[in-house]
Amino acid sequence: MKRRFIVRTSTLALATAAIVLTSCSTPQTRISEHPDLYQSLSNRDQTLANQGQIRIGMSRTPVWLAWGSPDRKIVGNMGGGPTETWIYTYYASYPYYPSYAPWDIYFGAPLYDPFCYSWFPQSIPYPGKLVTFANGRVASFQYVTPP
Repeated sequence: MKRRFIVRTSTLALATAAIVLTSCSTPQTRISEHPDLYQSLSNRDQTLANQGQIRIGMSRTPVWLAWGSPDRKIVGNMGGGPTETWIYTYYASYPYYPSYAPWDIYFGAPLYDPFCYSWFPQSIPYPGKLVTFANGRVASFQYVTPP
């Protein structure tokens, strides 16, 4: 019975690790999986996509090859024409270290909330990269520094 539990747990852990490791996509993996899309690009866009970079005037295809699928898309309007903004979410970790005063040992920490704080680093999402398309071409892009 115990061995069966260990085998099932190990199988679940290996499957989870495989999913996590294969879900990480790079420009090289996207290019190798879609060589036809890559070959349809200009030499300049091929070089940039290989390096994970984009430029003003690029179409959606080389941006996708360089940066991957966005986490969110926002449809809008700029200058009387439709736009689409792709947002790529990143995460910043901030550890929380509670401080203990000598009186906390005897009286407890009156302002400490164990459900609010954790010993594990807090992960805060932020928009790491943004690219806006107008008429199917890159009109602007931004890199956001972590908070």
